[in-house]
Amino acid sequence: MKTCAAPDPNPVKPREALPAGACDAHCHVFGPAAVFPYAEDRSYTPPDAPFESLMALHDYLGLSRAVIVQASCHGTDNTAMLDAIARSGGRYRGVAIVDGNTTDEELQALHDGGVRAVRFNFVQHLGGAPDLDVFDKIVGKLKPLGWHVVLHLDAQDILTYTDRINTINVPFVIDHMGRVQAAKGLDQAPFKSLLELMKNPLAWVKVCGGERVSVGKRPFADAAPFARALIEAAPDRVLWGTDWPHPNISKDMPNDGELVDLMLDFCDTPELRQKLLVDNPQRLYGFDPL
Repeated sequence: MKTCAAPDPNPVKPREALPAGACDAHCHVFGPAAVFPYAEDRSYTPPDAPFESLMALHDYLGLSRAVIVQASCHGTDNTAMLDAIARSGGRYRGVAIVDGNTTDEELQALHDGGVRAVRFNFVQHLGGAPDLDVFDKIVGKLKPLGWHVVLHLDAQDILTYTDRINTINVPFVIDHMGRVQAAKGLDQAPFKSLLELMKNPLAWVKVCGGERVSVGKRPFADAAPFARALIEAAPDRVLWGTDWPHPNISKDMPNDGELVDLMLDFCDTPELRQKLLVDNPQRLYGFDPL
């Protein structure tokens, strides 16, 4: 089983202060394995990246809120995420992974614990597309909770599943700019399809994961044009996050402070930053108003 590199332990200080209430809308907690074991059927084993390290990073970067996204290495055991939310003093919300056996009562318990969405992985190296009957069953349970669904797709999946995605009747969030490949340019079919998808008023997208879109060299500036285009397409339905601790990075490991600076480059007005970092995540995840 492959292992993951650890995150850069020395983030630079962002060159500008972030607005009050700024949210890291995509990050993870891993373990510690001695307390929160990893799933036996996981496709990778990460280094421990616990709550304390995540909170320290957010304090250093100037991020006062966050959304912890359940990662596949913990499977459907959302305990580590729920523990972090409970210890955050209201700063964190969560996105869970569930399966077809999850009951309405279990979904309500997740809601009470701060979860506001479920995530489905379609990415090939994480096991490929889920059982679509299970997908439909779970998505059908989300509306009464006021939840949304997060879709982790490979670029080609945007083309394959566009029609199905457009039938979703709750908000849906596309992770990491759809993992399009910067080397293929803005005119590549998956990115054009993603821009078209953003005309759907239920569609949201995370303009993060630049290290996954890029050819893989810091500071990942080749990902910025894609983020700019998505912000322009739907400024009220974009989110941003660090993706700390950056699982399965095989090229340059991001520096989280540099990622903030990259975001400041492609989101370059106070009005847009307020939407991207504060207003949009507050609306989608139900954070208390400032």
